[in-house]
Amino acid sequence: MDEITEEPGTLVQRVAALDIGKAVLTACIRVPHESRPGARRQEVRTYATTTPALLGLRDWLACQGVALVVMEATSAYWKPPFYLLEDGIECQVVNARDVKNVPGRPKTDALDAVWLCKLAERGMLRPSFIPSRPQRQLRDLTRYRRTLTQERTREKQRAEKLLEDAQIKLSSVISDIFGASGRAMLAALISGQRSPTVLADLARGSMRAKAAVLQEALTGHFTEHHAFLLGMMLDRIDALSAQIADLTTRIGQAIAPHAAQVAQLDEIPGIGIIAAQDLIAETGADMSRFPTAGHLVSWAKFAPRARQSAGRSKAAVTGKGNPWLGGTIGEAAAGAARTKTFLASRYRRIARRRGKKRALVAVGNSILVIAWHLLSNPAARFTDLGPDWHDRLAPIRRKRQLIAELERLSGKKVTLNDAA
Repeated sequence: MDEITEEPGTLVQRVAALDIGKAVLTACIRVPHESRPGARRQEVRTYATTTPALLGLRDWLACQGVALVVMEATSAYWKPPFYLLEDGIECQVVNARDVKNVPGRPKTDALDAVWLCKLAERGMLRPSFIPSRPQRQLRDLTRYRRTLTQERTREKQRAEKLLEDAQIKLSSVISDIFGASGRAMLAALISGQRSPTVLADLARGSMRAKAAVLQEALTGHFTEHHAFLLGMMLDRIDALSAQIADLTTRIGQAIAPHAAQVAQLDEIPGIGIIAAQDLIAETGADMSRFPTAGHLVSWAKFAPRARQSAGRSKAAVTGKGNPWLGGTIGEAAAGAARTKTFLASRYRRIARRRGKKRALVAVGNSILVIAWHLLSNPAARFTDLGPDWHDRLAPIRRKRQLIAELERLSGKKVTLNDAA
């Protein structure tokens, strides 16, 4: 059996590794020995993580002719040295799970740096995907927008719980109590209005038909204490909405070079403009870093990991991937499941057999595959297979099953000819 590996035939001649902490880091270099051919020289130094100290580290690495620097992804502490070194030296960030030292050995910062350096010089590490500086800035914007959106949702939930405390059952009648009608009623409550009839008259549009139900829902014991807290909560919600709007404008400017890709992704069921922007911010618009759609799905952890032992494949989980990308794809999958498309049909078909959570992962897998094909081909356009795709495939699938059964029973190759 031929074996193909990705291991380099020779060592990386001049390599460095950084064991990074918050205040200090330990650097180890391994380079060819000056006077002993074939031998390696190793040196370990400690630096502070302040900018002047990191500049000194960069000068030392440059003097040693280091061509590759490897560091663990330790919280956000890897970012300052990475950003200072990436312009002049190839830098790699690796998962701490992949670089654990041999159990039972002494563990110090210096020994960890030496071990990491030895692994790096032999090409035994798999670098993490670190996007370019413009994409990192776009990520910062989209991730902060998602954080503020989540915080606004939590503030709305606090306001709804406060109304429940005051026996105001507005959310039982209005689906969105922060819409035009709901905000008018909440503002009147804060200003001191307590009459259910007057409050119900503030309803707008189709909500005016529910005047009687609204009067019952607005009958409670809303006090000045509730008004004070609700006013602060609504101010917080409005401030967050304004910040989210500003971020969305800034994101639109930053992602303008990829407007065509955003429009492509917007065609996928469950993916809107915001989700498309988040997806491009996390994966990038250049799919050349993912040779196939399967590589993208595997990197995003929307496919189970291979787990085989003694010749038998065992059940495995998907693992922990990028939580920001996972949240975006999860929301998109949940949205696609409510449409009348192939993705919705796929969700219902799997949910019946495997449960809703696995169905969402499967639909997210399909969305990522579609996104990879769209981003890989600028001229590609999304075409839905239709909600009856599986029903149309059923006869073909059954035909293949019957042919396989006939071949197993007869031991011969079976070919069916269509009737004239």
